[in-house]
Amino acid sequence: MKTSFTLDLINKSRNFLLLSLYKRRSCFSFSLMKVSSCLAILFMCCCFPAGAQRTIISGKVFDAETKKPVPFVNIGFRASLVGTISEMDGTFYLSAPSSVKITDTLLFSSIGYEIRRFYIEKGTTSELEVHLIPTSIMLEEVIVTPGENPAFKVLDKIIDHKPQNNPDRLASYQYHAYTKLRLDMNNIDQTFKDQRIFKDFGFIFDYMDSSEVFNKNYLPLLISESVSRYYYAKDPPVKKEIIDAFKVSGIENNTVSQFSGKMYQKLNIYDNFITFFDPGFVSPIADFGRLYYKYFLEDSSFLDNNWCYKISFKPKRKQERTFYGYFWVADTSYAIKQVQLRVSADVNLNLVKDMIAINKYEEINDSTWFLSGEELVIDFNAAEKSYGFFGRKTAVYDQVRINVPIPDSIMKINTDTYLQEELHRDEEFWSQSRMDTLTGEDREVYAMVDSIKVVPAYKILYGLGNMLASRYLVLGPVEIGPYYTLVSGNRIEGTRVRLGGRTSNAFSTKIMLGGHVAYGFRDEKIKYGLYFNYMFNTNPRFSMGASYYHDIRQLGKSENAFLDDNFMTSLLRRRANYKLTLVDQYNAFLEREWLQGFSNTLSFRYQTIFSTDYVPFMVFTSGTDSINQQSLNSSEITLTTHFAYLEKFLLGKFERVSLGSKFPALDLDLTYGLKGFLKSPYEYFKIQLQISDKIEINPLGYFRFRTTAGKIFGQLPYPLLKLHEGNETYAYDPRAFNMMNYYEFVSDEYINFFAEQHFQGFFLNRIPLIRRLHLREVVGCNILFGRLDDAHKAIMEFPEGLYELDKPYYEANAGIENIFKFIRIDAMWRFSYLDHEHVQKFGVRATMQFTF
Repeated sequence: MKTSFTLDLINKSRNFLLLSLYKRRSCFSFSLMKVSSCLAILFMCCCFPAGAQRTIISGKVFDAETKKPVPFVNIGFRASLVGTISEMDGTFYLSAPSSVKITDTLLFSSIGYEIRRFYIEKGTTSELEVHLIPTSIMLEEVIVTPGENPAFKVLDKIIDHKPQNNPDRLASYQYHAYTKLRLDMNNIDQTFKDQRIFKDFGFIFDYMDSSEVFNKNYLPLLISESVSRYYYAKDPPVKKEIIDAFKVSGIENNTVSQFSGKMYQKLNIYDNFITFFDPGFVSPIADFGRLYYKYFLEDSSFLDNNWCYKISFKPKRKQERTFYGYFWVADTSYAIKQVQLRVSADVNLNLVKDMIAINKYEEINDSTWFLSGEELVIDFNAAEKSYGFFGRKTAVYDQVRINVPIPDSIMKINTDTYLQEELHRDEEFWSQSRMDTLTGEDREVYAMVDSIKVVPAYKILYGLGNMLASRYLVLGPVEIGPYYTLVSGNRIEGTRVRLGGRTSNAFSTKIMLGGHVAYGFRDEKIKYGLYFNYMFNTNPRFSMGASYYHDIRQLGKSENAFLDDNFMTSLLRRRANYKLTLVDQYNAFLEREWLQGFSNTLSFRYQTIFSTDYVPFMVFTSGTDSINQQSLNSSEITLTTHFAYLEKFLLGKFERVSLGSKFPALDLDLTYGLKGFLKSPYEYFKIQLQISDKIEINPLGYFRFRTTAGKIFGQLPYPLLKLHEGNETYAYDPRAFNMMNYYEFVSDEYINFFAEQHFQGFFLNRIPLIRRLHLREVVGCNILFGRLDDAHKAIMEFPEGLYELDKPYYEANAGIENIFKFIRIDAMWRFSYLDHEHVQKFGVRATMQFTF
């Protein structure tokens, strides 16, 4: 039986959403880095002493004549693949574990300098100050012509052979994988240790160690290992991973799990753009790489019986999404033997302070090279001196098989990641299955992980951190919340108080019961709601549920907007909202996911909508006469189809958040109104189709669009028609018309086109001083076409301010993202229907978001 913790951690660590803070169900919120760091450290085990002996060399490289630092110097052990490159300030840090074979000679080489050699005693720590002597060679007059750089000749051969060497060309392949993941907290100083929050946890700082790569102190938080089998086929398309074993020790904090999830990205060096934390970085062997990089032919040598050339590269310009590093390439096949990539220090990338990736490749047969190992180290830091995390991934790939049929048993699995029933294996299994050795430090993590949990203050701090992240206060089998709905206000209810709750995982991981009760001090009425969800299966998803609500709702609000009783709605409202409506609503649904990214939901809804003094239901009786109808009823059944090929999700026990797909997403809603059922007087049919996608346009960032079209058949009063999504707050809502009011437009057929281009700093990065702020540009537009049949208008009188569309409605925006790394501010313009009351021609909207 799979434990809930193991399932959650595996699913989360293989996804790409940052700062979606989970506990047991998916929920999106924002947390300050310092708060996350302080709380996360309390979830880790006791710190760990250093493990097996390492050879560690650090220091700085200078020009022997000018005494200035020398960047991009190649540093490595002779006849070994262990190496690094000096930083912009000339500093370097190199570490080799005892398990890696190295020589005792360390080489320093760079174009224009003589090679320097140093004797290094293995298993020791050394600090060097290296002075490189410039070469002084008298040359005759030289005419430089294009193509003279010897590195270009090799680069051209690499590009010519990419179709033969790119693994994506293969019809199918499969392999076994061993993956080890480590997450450590770094930049811990005395001020951090002295905080009162750690009064009962001082012992955890007794065994701090220093980083193998970035020369920072750290404390281990998490280590995980997995053994899996991966299957790929091009036609029919198959991408499946079978997790055969998994073990983890460390924190159970979901904030940190999001950082660890980024470690599972695979880098294909043969792609022109390498997707690393979105959007793509220019590959050093891109077809157009010369536009972005400078190349240097550094060395040639035998590596594993292959004669190879070593080429180093560095960016031509600042702040572009490029790397610096080197690669070894085989001379006959021109396949990459090994590549080291390091993110440029000044690139416009959030949270990632530094990154080093090393990919190693082996020759499978005479014509095929395949990835044999990965090493990835990422330094996550929000600011220069803030607390952050190290993420370390080591992966080894073995038993590679090319162009062989995929077993039928694998083809029948309808998810991309399948977990075996028995994931937890004994130590004998792990000792036989590990393709890489554990360090002494790794073993200590497993041995001492639960030490901190015996401290009494742990439960209090853990609960506080979890409440901030998940929106609920967990009290055993019950969760109280969300806390942001406790107090709010609106024109109808005045001050509103609300108490809600739901059952926790301690109660059940199959059924969730929840509800709320609220009271408005102006209308002096009690509102309430109850619901339940039952999960037959989490992945693939199969669930059912039902709910009843008697509460105030805003009709014509987008699904992305704040809840009506969120206190942020009260704070950010542009004008007093008097258009809220009391609704009695019964809901039931059955959801089934057939294949990954393909699901159906069958739902039923019966509702009674009550009129108000501000939004009356004036029903025509004869001619122009009308009376105020107190309420209207409707019963309907809806079939929803969702399809996004190979869509990935961040999974909780009951809820999930889509992480998107590389392919367009399609959503189709078919709704039928049940006349006569539960006294519903209306028969109607609604159809709505939506297509959305995110398209990478490297190096210009990415383009996001959404097209929605719908048609309503039948004769209905306006509350049951399409009330287009307005927004009367200062918060930017990508799923609403941000310059449109609530209850402003209604249609029975419509088409909407929304588009945004995110330039990711493409222009601002080229402006001196401004580029230091790491700002990013975004522009967009939102256009609506619609019409309304006169038959609908004959049923009920439109309230003041509600119109039909007789021409397009359109608005546009231009904004700046990444202000202080998480704020987006847009200038908004409305270009049509400017004669309507209470509308703005120009406005400013803001939102909080976090992207890499």
